[in-house]
Amino acid sequence: MGDKKKAIVYVRLKDGVLDPQGVTIHKALMQMGYKDFLSVRSGKFFELEINANGAEIDRQIDEVCSKLLSNPVIENFSVEKKG
Repeated sequence: MGDKKKAIVYVRLKDGVLDPQGVTIHKALMQMGYKDFLSVRSGKFFELEINANGAEIDRQIDEVCSKLLSNPVIENFSVEKKG
């Protein structure tokens, strides 16, 4: 058994895909007087605790991200490993 590590997965809408949540937040910011924010894009993140290293776990993380955690048609993901 290896050392526990974390993979942080960030999922964001691709450029050009309408982000209704981001638009709503941006409108609220403008109404609250925060005029310096030009736009808002929403997203989500997942924290995966893993017990492995190497190319195989990297492949598995990419597979999980593209098959389960994101919709590759409209979203991009990035992975940051910690530990």
